[in-house]
Amino acid sequence: MTGAVGGYPVLTAIIITPILGALLVALVPARRPELARAIGFMASAATLGFALLMLWDFQTGFGGFQFVEHNRWFDSLGVGYIVGVDGFSLFMIIATAVLFPIGLLASAKIEHRPKAYIFWFLMLEGAIMGIFLSLDLIGFFVFWEAMLVPMYFLIAGWGSTNRKYAATKFFIYTAAGSAFLLAAALVLAFLHQADTGVLTFDYRTLAAWTGLSESTENWLFFGFMIAFAIKAPLVPFHTWLPDVHTEAPTAGSVVLAGVILKMGAYGVLRFGFELFPRASVTFAPLFLTLAVIGIVYGSIVAAMQKDAKRLIAYSSVAHMGFILLGIFSISVFGLDGAAFTMVSHPLTTGSLFLVVGMLYERRHTRDIDAFGGIWKSAPRLTALFLIATFAGIGLPVFSGFVGEFLSLLGTFAAHRWWAVVATTGVILGAVYMLWMFQRVFTGVPEGDNATMADANWREMAVVIPLLAFSLFIGLYPKPVLDRIEPTVKCVVRTFEMKTDLHRPAADRLDTSHVKGCR
Repeated sequence: MTGAVGGYPVLTAIIITPILGALLVALVPARRPELARAIGFMASAATLGFALLMLWDFQTGFGGFQFVEHNRWFDSLGVGYIVGVDGFSLFMIIATAVLFPIGLLASAKIEHRPKAYIFWFLMLEGAIMGIFLSLDLIGFFVFWEAMLVPMYFLIAGWGSTNRKYAATKFFIYTAAGSAFLLAAALVLAFLHQADTGVLTFDYRTLAAWTGLSESTENWLFFGFMIAFAIKAPLVPFHTWLPDVHTEAPTAGSVVLAGVILKMGAYGVLRFGFELFPRASVTFAPLFLTLAVIGIVYGSIVAAMQKDAKRLIAYSSVAHMGFILLGIFSISVFGLDGAAFTMVSHPLTTGSLFLVVGMLYERRHTRDIDAFGGIWKSAPRLTALFLIATFAGIGLPVFSGFVGEFLSLLGTFAAHRWWAVVATTGVILGAVYMLWMFQRVFTGVPEGDNATMADANWREMAVVIPLLAFSLFIGLYPKPVLDRIEPTVKCVVRTFEMKTDLHRPAADRLDTSHVKGCR
């Protein structure tokens, strides 16, 4: 399904609108920060409008790419501008478009070089949108690398005490993984050219090609997976995440947890699976094991943290483990759960980071032991954190429950013992989150805790929409699953055609009737 929405290239508009907004902000005099804020918010709001227009016109029951735009750039090099959206990328675009205006609103009190902050924030949004929409491997790589620059400057310029160390660590880790990604993409394209005579980086063409030997496919799969595992982050490539989360500004942590971590999981779904299906099946037990280790390890280490932001950072390691568990179950239910959790996690963890940022603004500390009894002085702030905690631990009626349940269900049907061990992460998640809530908000307030200001209208406005949407799709997940599942079924059908994958009877949903499978 190709074309634009109503004759308008909406996907290009989603990518370019925040970038144009950033360029306009750069032209604003530094003495007019209110004008820069207004332009930044309008640009991010306009991007959200384009994303919602795309969602409105998105066709359910269609598993292929929609609204595809294809413009040839360098024919001799096989490089072109190709963008499209399917069930995997649709809600990542929506999540990104929602989080950025919320992040700007949450950053309203930033007084240190606000113009530069907004400029880099909008550039980051444009790069992330390009990552989720690109169907050309070189275009994907360019946006993947471009994302590093604004995120580096946001952390280094507006982070906490060790911000430069964290920013440098983030840059080096991701750049190192990107080197393997680029090398593997080039080798794949050149091998395709040697076999067919056509040099192309078009993901759709390369995914349809079956000319790779099994050993070559394995090596190229790991080339891509190194980059994706670092970004996910999958244990043992996770060590950059707690430092970056701890030092990043609040909005940076929200975006990092909400969408940047999902880039790794998205890369596996989009490129790892469909370009290298045999290798994905062969090494699924390895990545299932690493995912389970991440769930248990992340949960245990989170419980030991004294810094509230660092605790939530390690909880993200565990949540990403559930996503990767569902992905490598290679089942309809598991992939549904992984994709659903990729939608849910930005809402729940984003809310938690926002509330912790509010606490930091009031006390200038994130030490859990420095708080206590806040429920008496700040009942609205307490209510926001309690609801976010329930959403984050996957309490039924919230979106986290749906995603984790489907991931575990799909894994249990195909790989029982991995699912059994992973279930302990659900219990541990409740333990460390409720224990943190108890220490921060209950008890008798002392000192500054007794006079802490309650949440104001702006702070409530940035958190309540995220929690409300988490509740809505937790109670009624059908609109999300209806748009995700056709793409999931197309991917599973591809596995069944190209590999010896045999799904258990409990997961054998009909995949033959889905339209648009590539």
